[in-house]
Amino acid sequence: MAEPVPRVGVGVLICKGSRVLIGRRRSSIGDGTYALPGGHLDFGETWEECAAREVMEETGLSIVNVKFAHVVNTVMRDEKRPSHYITIFMRGELSDPNALPENLEPEKCDGWEWVEWPNVPLPVFRPLQSLVESGYKLS
Repeated sequence: MAEPVPRVGVGVLICKGSRVLIGRRRSSIGDGTYALPGGHLDFGETWEECAAREVMEETGLSIVNVKFAHVVNTVMRDEKRPSHYITIFMRGELSDPNALPENLEPEKCDGWEWVEWPNVPLPVFRPLQSLVESGYKLS
């Protein structure tokens, strides 16, 4: 079997005041951990396009003012499927501040909730844990 190769993931901080949207993962990587909406960067896609697409696919929410926030390098050798991700964190705002998230991929997420940043419930997905540990601030 070939050695796994690094992949590019995009995580999205959807900000509502001092809160961010998180969900509990259902995946072979980070199963049962809390993470931001996001996914893999597609060929030819900008980081902003990926962030907006993934948020729409997973939550039904439309975001605007999407900007780079942070990047982390995470090697997860202890997962069921060992992996190495470069995770680009983007930050965006709801185009409609009153919009509510829907769980459009229940096979990949148990549901969405707003939490005070940086108080993400445990266990935290490793790339998101690295972002929290970096001291990233929303303001």
